[in-house]
Amino acid sequence: MSTADDLVVTHDEQAHRWEGRLDGEVVALADYVPRGSSIAMVHTEVDPRHENQGLATKVVDAALADVRARGLKVVPACSFVRLHVRRHAEEYADIL
Repeated sequence: MSTADDLVVTHDEQAHRWEGRLDGEVVALADYVPRGSSIAMVHTEVDPRHENQGLATKVVDAALADVRARGLKVVPACSFVRLHVRRHAEEYADIL
């Protein structure tokens, strides 16, 4: 059985989302809307069969690292993302 450590996060630019996969199946995602020099993260979702395993956090952390690497800012429009960056304010202050 796969665990959160096995999660592979990829960026699907055409779909405007980061996807977390276990055994090739999308089990978590974070949707966004590009806004010039920023990205509005508007929705996160985890397959109910995989809830409470930290998968949304792993996808959001990977997404925020990607935003930073691209030199962009993030608008945390999704309540999960907003709470996550608030809890880790020092870590993400440079991209808010």
